[in-house]
Amino acid sequence: MNKTESNNLGANGSYLANRKQLLTVGFLALIAAGIGFAVRGGLLDVWSAKYGFTMTELGQITGGGLLGFGIVILIAGMLVDTIGYKKLMLIALACHLISAIMLFAATPVFNASGKDACYLLLFWSAFIFAVGNGICEGVINPLTAAVYPEQKTHYLNILHAGWPAGLVIGGLIVFAKGSVGWELLLATYLIPTALYGIITLKESFPKTDAQVGEISYGGMFARLIGPFFLILLLAQALVGYVELGTDSWINKITGSILQSAALGTALFIYTSLLMTMLRFFAGPIVHKISSLGLLLASACLGALGLYLVSIGTNVYFMFFAATVYALGKTFLWPTMLGVVGERYPKSATVAMALMGFAGMVSAGALGGPGIGYKQDYFASRYIQANAPETFERVKAPGTNSFLMFPEIVGIDGSKAAMIGDNGAAIISDVEIAGERIEDEAFAGLRGQKQWWDANKQFAQTDGGPVGEATLHGSRMAIRYTALVPLTMAVLYVILLFAFRRPKNEQVAH
Repeated sequence: MNKTESNNLGANGSYLANRKQLLTVGFLALIAAGIGFAVRGGLLDVWSAKYGFTMTELGQITGGGLLGFGIVILIAGMLVDTIGYKKLMLIALACHLISAIMLFAATPVFNASGKDACYLLLFWSAFIFAVGNGICEGVINPLTAAVYPEQKTHYLNILHAGWPAGLVIGGLIVFAKGSVGWELLLATYLIPTALYGIITLKESFPKTDAQVGEISYGGMFARLIGPFFLILLLAQALVGYVELGTDSWINKITGSILQSAALGTALFIYTSLLMTMLRFFAGPIVHKISSLGLLLASACLGALGLYLVSIGTNVYFMFFAATVYALGKTFLWPTMLGVVGERYPKSATVAMALMGFAGMVSAGALGGPGIGYKQDYFASRYIQANAPETFERVKAPGTNSFLMFPEIVGIDGSKAAMIGDNGAAIISDVEIAGERIEDEAFAGLRGQKQWWDANKQFAQTDGGPVGEATLHGSRMAIRYTALVPLTMAVLYVILLFAFRRPKNEQVAH
């Protein structure tokens, strides 16, 4: 037993005796995060139809959550050594509760103040939810590495099996949309949240190396200086883009390709279940081919899987393509953390915080909005070239932009939905509103009904072009995203050949 472990034992009792409970806290926290992420992704078509969001706006809502996640991982990682693991987990619990409360105000806010106000509420609810997730992530990664020092990569993969497990549960919950209010479906993440909160209150947590005087903040940062860690940060940013950015859209995109939201959800559940099972076997694989070898193989499979998804035409091929994609993305995130934990053990809290920050900010600021923008861009170009009159009727009222790319006008989600169901949903909502439709609270619904009344004679003409444009946008967005894991593969090759050094820290002690 080393000095740090001895100090931890003295301060907290034998944390090795309750490390399974501490691992369970992290596992449940990731299940809660996965449920919220999956259900939100499965509700994008509901929000688009109900509130009139474009693909870019939906991407900004999901991306805003991931962006907040990344920022808070960094902050939480810096605070772990001063506040401690346990108090930070309780703060995360409060954030998850506040986010759930906000969800139930979305429809009343839309009815009273319109689409823009509803967008802001959903964005900030996702952001606060992500703050809770970010705090958890900033705690549980270095915590797991600390209590399982002998097999860090293996147990970090087991820990992160909680994420796809949450995606599976969330994917199953999404099947109830239409029969249960979306607010209740999304709030189901509170169940694992309550469980991790109870265990957190009961258990004792170890102290960090900095808390027991093993290393200073300056020393932690000094050990990270060098090209190896910088390349790891860049690679992790790309991991966040391709895994989380794509996952926020993959359910909707595959449903569009297969022309069935249910099949898209089924694919999502299948790949998430596959990831959950595979992450329990990371240890033997790493023992055979090394952590960096596993990352290289994963990146290549991820690129191939995304390309195959983009060209899929039937259910059987799409299940094959999704399997390749799942095999590619399964080990990326936790194995990257494992590499950091192995090479920078004394700097784990800071190093893992920086890695989580890079991955989540990339997913939030680039992945979610970028993939949404690509869908809007290619769909808009397609429909303008093939059915310009239809585009004039279904275009969104404003423009969308992304980074330095040109501003575009996307397809209005609520208009496309009304064309798709021949106005059935909007007519039903108006009937439910009854005489209250003239109230200010129903201004948004009234505007949608007015558009339908003015354009319903074109529904049969516009249905085909809108569907074709949406499908084209989905395929092209995924195809271009396949370039990201190819770039990751190049970085892993550089690390394999340029940094052939032992699995200890890359700077002088």
